[in-house]
Amino acid sequence: MNKLSLNKEAEEIMTERFGKDTVIALATLDNHIPCVRYVNAFYENGAFYIITHALSNKMKQIADRPVVGIAGEWFTGHGKGISLGYFGNEENSWIAGKLKKAFAEWIDNGHTDFDDENTIILCLELTDGQLLSHGKKYEL
Repeated sequence: MNKLSLNKEAEEIMTERFGKDTVIALATLDNHIPCVRYVNAFYENGAFYIITHALSNKMKQIADRPVVGIAGEWFTGHGKGISLGYFGNEENSWIAGKLKKAFAEWIDNGHTDFDDENTIILCLELTDGQLLSHGKKYEL
């Protein structure tokens, strides 16, 4: 699977629609059984980013099979789930800062323990999708 490269118009729509705190549906597989949950996500440059726990069921399922399904406002797609590791790692500072800003309304509500090295960033690299906007359909 190769990371998606969107045309300029589709990228602008994706950024406008999902380049902020956005709730999306994320589907994984557990022994061939689909598991779907809503997650807060932030979109940038062909990928969604999520703060999660390394020991969560979604991460166990992604470790077994990294192919995921994604659905959001007038968007459906597939991608590859990639753990970027601990939120506080220096190499994650570029996206961690963006996530802190995007999720500012709730990020410090006590739900997320940033001292726990199991608090990680999950990257969902898009591999294909379909985006609908103002009567146009974009095949990604």
